[in-house]
Amino acid sequence: MRSYPRNSPEAAARIVALVLISDGQACSSEFDILRQLGAERELGLDPQILPHIVYTLREELLAGGYQAGSLISGIDDSTLARLMAEISDAALQRKVLRLCLAAARADGHLADGETWILNSARQHWKLVDGEEPSATKVARRLVG
Repeated sequence: MRSYPRNSPEAAARIVALVLISDGQACSSEFDILRQLGAERELGLDPQILPHIVYTLREELLAGGYQAGSLISGIDDSTLARLMAEISDAALQRKVLRLCLAAARADGHLADGETWILNSARQHWKLVDGEEPSATKVARRLVG
Protein backbone atom coordinates (compact mmCIF):
# COMPACT_ATOMS: atom_id res chain seq x y z
CA MET A 1 0.00 0.00 0.00
CA ARG A 2 1.33 3.44 -0.93
CA SER A 3 2.59 5.89 1.61
CA TYR A 4 1.48 9.50 1.72
CA PRO A 5 3.45 12.39 3.20
CA ARG A 6 2.88 12.84 6.93
CA ASN A 7 -0.19 14.98 7.69
CA SER A 8 -1.03 15.35 4.00
CA PRO A 9 -4.64 15.76 2.87
CA GLU A 10 -4.36 12.39 1.12
CA ALA A 11 -3.15 10.57 4.24
CA ALA A 12 -6.03 12.07 6.22
CA ALA A 13 -8.55 11.25 3.49
CA ARG A 14 -7.34 7.64 3.36
CA ILE A 15 -8.37 7.15 7.00
CA VAL A 16 -11.83 8.48 6.13
CA ALA A 17 -11.83 6.18 3.08
CA LEU A 18 -11.04 3.21 5.33
CA VAL A 19 -14.21 3.89 7.28
CA LEU A 20 -16.18 4.29 4.07
CA ILE A 21 -15.17 0.88 2.70
CA SER A 22 -14.89 -0.97 6.01
CA ASP A 23 -18.39 -2.42 5.73
CA GLY A 24 -17.85 -3.66 2.18
CA GLN A 25 -19.00 -0.61 0.24
CA ALA A 26 -19.25 3.14 0.53
CA CYS A 27 -22.89 4.20 0.48
CA SER A 28 -24.38 7.44 -0.75
CA SER A 29 -25.51 8.55 2.73
CA GLU A 30 -21.88 8.49 3.87
CA PHE A 31 -20.73 10.60 0.92
CA ASP A 32 -23.72 12.92 1.39
CA ILE A 33 -22.86 13.69 5.00
CA LEU A 34 -19.20 14.26 4.13
CA ARG A 35 -20.28 16.62 1.35
CA GLN A 36 -22.55 18.50 3.78
CA LEU A 37 -19.67 18.83 6.23
CA GLY A 38 -17.30 20.09 3.53
CA ALA A 39 -14.92 17.19 4.23
CA GLU A 40 -12.72 17.76 1.20
CA ARG A 41 -12.28 21.43 2.05
CA GLU A 42 -11.66 20.60 5.72
CA LEU A 43 -8.96 18.09 4.78
CA GLY A 44 -7.36 20.42 2.24
CA LEU A 45 -8.33 18.32 -0.77
CA ASP A 46 -9.36 19.59 -4.16
CA PRO A 47 -13.09 19.14 -4.86
CA GLN A 48 -14.15 15.65 -5.93
CA ILE A 49 -10.87 14.00 -4.84
CA LEU A 50 -12.29 11.96 -1.94
CA PRO A 51 -14.08 9.47 -4.23
CA HIS A 52 -10.79 9.02 -6.10
CA ILE A 53 -8.96 8.26 -2.84
CA VAL A 54 -11.65 5.74 -1.90
CA TYR A 55 -11.33 4.12 -5.34
CA THR A 56 -7.52 4.05 -5.11
CA LEU A 57 -7.59 2.46 -1.66
CA ARG A 58 -10.10 -0.13 -2.83
CA GLU A 59 -7.95 -0.93 -5.87
CA GLU A 60 -4.82 -1.28 -3.72
CA LEU A 61 -6.63 -3.71 -1.42
CA LEU A 62 -8.04 -5.68 -4.35
CA ALA A 63 -4.58 -5.83 -5.96
CA GLY A 64 -3.38 -7.32 -2.68
CA GLY A 65 -5.77 -10.22 -3.24
CA TYR A 66 -8.50 -9.20 -0.81
CA GLN A 67 -12.10 -9.99 -1.61
CA ALA A 68 -14.55 -7.14 -2.27
CA GLY A 69 -16.80 -8.06 0.67
CA SER A 70 -13.97 -8.18 3.16
CA LEU A 71 -11.49 -5.57 1.96
CA ILE A 72 -10.78 -4.36 5.45
CA SER A 73 -9.92 -7.87 6.65
CA GLY A 74 -6.74 -7.61 4.59
CA ILE A 75 -5.47 -4.82 6.81
CA ASP A 76 -3.67 -6.05 9.90
CA ASP A 77 -3.01 -4.10 13.08
CA SER A 78 0.53 -3.13 12.08
CA THR A 79 -0.60 -1.81 8.69
CA LEU A 80 -3.39 0.15 10.32
CA ALA A 81 -0.92 1.55 12.87
CA ARG A 82 1.36 2.66 10.02
CA LEU A 83 -1.54 4.40 8.27
CA MET A 84 -2.59 6.11 11.51
CA ALA A 85 1.00 7.21 12.13
CA GLU A 86 0.88 9.23 8.90
CA ILE A 87 -1.38 11.64 10.84
CA SER A 88 0.59 13.13 13.73
CA ASP A 89 -0.93 16.61 13.90
CA ALA A 90 -3.41 16.68 16.80
CA ALA A 91 -5.82 19.11 15.12
CA LEU A 92 -5.86 17.01 11.95
CA GLN A 93 -6.40 13.85 13.99
CA ARG A 94 -9.47 15.39 15.65
CA LYS A 95 -10.79 16.56 12.29
CA VAL A 96 -10.32 13.13 10.69
CA LEU A 97 -11.97 11.33 13.60
CA ARG A 98 -14.91 13.75 13.54
CA LEU A 99 -15.41 13.14 9.80
CA CYS A 100 -15.00 9.38 10.24
CA LEU A 101 -17.62 9.34 13.00
CA ALA A 102 -20.06 11.34 10.88
CA ALA A 103 -19.61 9.01 7.92
CA ALA A 104 -19.89 5.87 10.04
CA ARG A 105 -23.09 7.10 11.69
CA ALA A 106 -24.66 8.31 8.42
CA ASP A 107 -26.57 5.10 7.72
CA GLY A 108 -27.67 4.59 11.33
CA HIS A 109 -25.58 1.45 11.77
CA LEU A 110 -21.99 0.96 12.92
CA ALA A 111 -20.51 -2.07 11.19
CA ASP A 112 -17.77 -4.07 12.85
CA GLY A 113 -15.17 -2.73 10.42
CA GLU A 114 -16.21 0.87 11.07
CA THR A 115 -15.98 0.29 14.81
CA TRP A 116 -12.52 -1.26 14.41
CA ILE A 117 -11.18 1.70 12.40
CA LEU A 118 -12.75 4.26 14.77
CA ASN A 119 -11.42 2.52 17.88
CA SER A 120 -7.98 2.20 16.29
CA ALA A 121 -7.92 5.92 15.51
CA ARG A 122 -8.96 6.76 19.07
CA GLN A 123 -6.30 4.45 20.48
CA HIS A 124 -3.44 5.50 18.20
CA TRP A 125 -4.23 9.19 18.50
CA LYS A 126 -5.45 9.06 22.11
CA LEU A 127 -8.72 10.80 21.22
CA VAL A 128 -12.31 10.49 22.36
CA ASP A 129 -14.95 11.26 19.67
CA GLY A 130 -12.73 13.76 17.90
CA GLU A 131 -11.56 15.60 20.99
CA GLU A 132 -8.51 15.29 23.15
CA PRO A 133 -9.44 13.54 26.38
CA SER A 134 -9.54 15.79 29.40
CA ALA A 135 -7.40 14.90 32.39
CA THR A 136 -10.56 13.87 34.25
CA LYS A 137 -11.67 11.48 31.51
CA VAL A 138 -8.20 9.98 31.27
CA ALA A 139 -8.06 9.52 35.04
CA ARG A 140 -11.49 7.82 35.04
CA ARG A 141 -10.36 5.40 32.33
CA LEU A 142 -7.16 4.58 34.24
CA VAL A 143 -8.96 3.99 37.53
CA GLY A 144 -11.60 1.84 36.00
